[in-house]
Order: sequence, then structure tokens, then C-alpha cells
Amino acid sequence: MQEPYELALESARQELEKARALLQQDISEYPHPISGCDYQYVRLMSDRTRISNGLRALENRPFVATPRILEPAG
Repeated sequence: MQEPYELALESARQELEKARALLQQDISEYPHPISGCDYQYVRLMSDRTRISNGLRALENRPFVATPRILEPAG
């Protein structure tokens, strides 16, 4: 059984995936931008990066060192 925080993390990942799909649809339907002058397009690109960074952060499994000698709980 998953812990409640793991369920919340999975829910967050699923929501970010939905956001990425919706954003990709917006980007694909966007008229050709004028490079460097189109604020909305730049914002879409920024949001795409933020979503990708969030997904990467959720997928990341950081190394957590454990002691070499486990002491019995006491």
C-alpha cells in the first residue's frame, strides 16, 4: 500500500502531465510568433520549462546516505 504522501506525489505528477498536454496543444495552435517580441509565446515557453522542471523534480530520486552500522531502535 502506498503512503499518503506517495499518492499525493503521484497525483501531482498526473496533474503536471495534464498541464503539459494542454500547454502543448496551446503551443501547437498558436500563430507563428515574432521572435523575441511575442510576450504570450514567451510565457508559453517559460511555462513549458517550469512544467518540465517540476516533472523532473518529481521523478528524481535523490541519494540519501544511510549509516554503515545500523543501531537497534531503542
